[in-house]
Amino acid sequence: MKHRIVVLGAGYAGAVTAGRLAKRLHRDDVEITLVNGDPDFVERIRLHQLASGQDLPRRPLRAVYEGTGVRVRPAWVTAVDADRKTVDLTGENGADTLAYDTLVYALGSTNADHAVPGVSEYAHNIAGKQDALRLRARLGELEPEGTVLVVGGGLTGIEAATEIAEARPDLRVAIAARDGVGGWLSDKAQRHLRVVLERLGVTVHEGADVTRVETDHVVTGTGAGTGSGTGAAAAGRLPAQVTVWTAGFAVHPIAAATTLEVSDTGRIVVDGTMRSVSHPDVYAVGDAAFAEGAGGAALRMACATANPMAWQAADALAARLTGRKVPEKPIGYAAQCISLGRRDGILQRVTPEDRMTSTVITGRAGARIKEFICASTAWTIAHPTMLLPTRRHRVLAHSSCSEGAAVATIGQ
Repeated sequence: MKHRIVVLGAGYAGAVTAGRLAKRLHRDDVEITLVNGDPDFVERIRLHQLASGQDLPRRPLRAVYEGTGVRVRPAWVTAVDADRKTVDLTGENGADTLAYDTLVYALGSTNADHAVPGVSEYAHNIAGKQDALRLRARLGELEPEGTVLVVGGGLTGIEAATEIAEARPDLRVAIAARDGVGGWLSDKAQRHLRVVLERLGVTVHEGADVTRVETDHVVTGTGAGTGSGTGAAAAGRLPAQVTVWTAGFAVHPIAAATTLEVSDTGRIVVDGTMRSVSHPDVYAVGDAAFAEGAGGAALRMACATANPMAWQAADALAARLTGRKVPEKPIGYAAQCISLGRRDGILQRVTPEDRMTSTVITGRAGARIKEFICASTAWTIAHPTMLLPTRRHRVLAHSSCSEGAAVATIGQ
């Protein structure tokens, strides 16, 4: 009987895990099923481009995994029973239950509204493809001098604000942040960011704690903060015909409703090999996993950590199933890349612990590096079995995700 591996979610982490497992394991011994609500792979790190009016290439998952042995199952996950080892699904053919021997949980994250009134009713976001398309349509309805306010001064907010401002210079684009916009970056990177925001005409409101979103404005609890650029609003109220909410991400509540051990934010707690600390037949990768990185701090939700977590999980799971040495090494960071429209960007080098260094590449060079990273990541996912050795190892008889599997090999 084949070992049944079910991967939930085909974002960066889930897609990479499925492809790497297909390359590591002999297809006569395993059955790999990849479950995803969207039939296509979605380049989440490009959704700000999609929202601003650019078109992205389609990558149907079935075409991506054709010939790899990975079975793609378009469906939405509604529940996981970690004790019975089943997953409840709903799709175009109705409800169904899928059993597994090993589960890889990679359902990612969604937009976090932080219980701020009006966000779900009036704000847009770019956490998913359909969200980005709705924002795209709404931006297309705005007349010149229309107001767009991006809430959140992190990576997503910066990329969204600059992309929209560059694509629609006729709009009045602003960004509001409770703290600073890009305040964690090095001094050189912050200076460049300010120059680009000013050149694109993006108004910056720092110290603006948005407490409510309305149809045509937001309300701030501490006034409008400090404004820069043009069109600064009156204290306590910022105009916004379109509000784009980028003030953080939250994981889906499915894992927290199971017997899996989760963090206080609902992320599955895993060890250094991305295996659940409470259920050894469950692995978690990407935003859905709570894992320690280099230096002992929790890895942040980011594409920069999704791929290394996927590699770690796939290699560890394959090693356990085939009786090989289990690899484990701390996951660290190398850089933060920020696109500032299509012609500018920032590459900020960081330590493995994610601390800023003085090494920064900006301007067109920064944009080219960011584009290369995005394109190469997509290429790797679109060619899941191209970059690893061709030898697939056989699964041990009666194998499981736990240590001490049997030594007899299937088919020998």
